[in-house]
Amino acid sequence: MPRFAANLSFLYPELPFLDRIDAAGADGFEGVECLFPYDVPMVAFRARVEGEGLRVALINAPPGDWAAGERGLASLPGRGADFRDSIERALAYATGVGSPRVHVLAGLLPEGADRAAALARYEERLRWAAEQAAAAKVELTIEPINPHDIPGYLLQRQDEAHAIVERIGVSHLKVQMDLYHCARVEGAEGDGDGVVSLVRRYLPTGRVGHFQIAGVPDRHEPDEGGLDWRGALTAIDTIAATTGWAGWVGCEYRPRRGAVAQGTSHGLGWLRRWNSKA
Repeated sequence: MPRFAANLSFLYPELPFLDRIDAAGADGFEGVECLFPYDVPMVAFRARVEGEGLRVALINAPPGDWAAGERGLASLPGRGADFRDSIERALAYATGVGSPRVHVLAGLLPEGADRAAALARYEERLRWAAEQAAAAKVELTIEPINPHDIPGYLLQRQDEAHAIVERIGVSHLKVQMDLYHCARVEGAEGDGDGVVSLVRRYLPTGRVGHFQIAGVPDRHEPDEGGLDWRGALTAIDTIAATTGWAGWVGCEYRPRRGAVAQGTSHGLGWLRRWNSKA
């Protein structure tokens, strides 16, 4: 049965960051994940997670200047030193809080830029980063992101991500498969069958390191919209049982009730139904 991690950057938005960990534990999550936790002291983060009996499933590497519009450094020209610094910082933080994986954002491709050159830089830097990750015993992930949420993002399709991971060919680099982004890019919006097919195609390859889930198209709870969330989770469960895959499904969505007390908790009916059935 898939393990579920509460994304602390999306869920429980009415609470301070560390208090979101307590809320996730109270709601029965086994783990947590988040985007950029670097303003939170590692010791405090780890202590709160361990106090709730949870695990950290994933964090993101620093993305560059987010406020200025940067969405990752891995493919940007002239930012090699900044990228290396970001990976070293991410691996140190991941080790400190016990996160087994770090998501590395690819960055934006400016209009008119040479895509082939950007991809070459991306792969070269990922090879270096994967070497550092192996030494730290941390897994790196790359994630295709749809152009509706992040216009111009370099990596948008599962087949592209899997081809990169296959070419680099190291065990510490995997694909992060966000079912919300999959549905918005690689099938008609709301076509859940397409997403289930993608799970069945890619999970058995051994290249998928992490899943995330949200409803389509509004990125609320998975049971709102057209995503076949039951079919996708069933496929993950079935394939995991035969392959030994033991990863996480991150709940990276915006609660439909917004930043109100118990809003996230009240929206977890889909997860309670799944756990009850499973």
